[in-house]
Amino acid sequence: MNIQIRTLNEHDPVAISQAFQEQGWEKPVEQYLHYLVEQQKGERVTLVAELDGAFAGYVNVLWNSYYPSFREQGIPEINDFNVLIKYQRQGIGSRLMDRAEEVIQERTDTAGIGVGVFSDYGKAQILYAHRGYIPDGKGIHKHDRYLMPGDETIIDDDVVLYLTKKLKKI
Repeated sequence: MNIQIRTLNEHDPVAISQAFQEQGWEKPVEQYLHYLVEQQKGERVTLVAELDGAFAGYVNVLWNSYYPSFREQGIPEINDFNVLIKYQRQGIGSRLMDRAEEVIQERTDTAGIGVGVFSDYGKAQILYAHRGYIPDGKGIHKHDRYLMPGDETIIDDDVVLYLTKKLKKI
């Protein structure tokens, strides 16, 4: 089993979109073309994992997070972390996270990440806790605001708990 981690290139968008489509997930080519443009501008780093030469997953490092608290504090965000279902539980996600943290550590000592709050995100919640990520203490966030006691909302992919981790010195 040979896992390689590299940055997104111009050949990846179609292949990534097709791989997710094969497992029933809609992830349009345009999303990855956008990631490529932002990577070329230095706004993000998109890391791609391959297992024995086949696309297996990816993760982004956003240098300027969309989440206001991270953006204000200058905390880069690990974002849109996905491993194809058929490749999960093989160490690929951990390798992607290791590399994302290494990339962040080149600039700062704190990494941020957001995670959904319902059971579809259970594996990610456990992975992040095992890696030492802790809640930022601000509660759950949706779109442009924190949810408060008594608020009503639809629990969907946009309801997120944000976490941070102090990275160890290299």
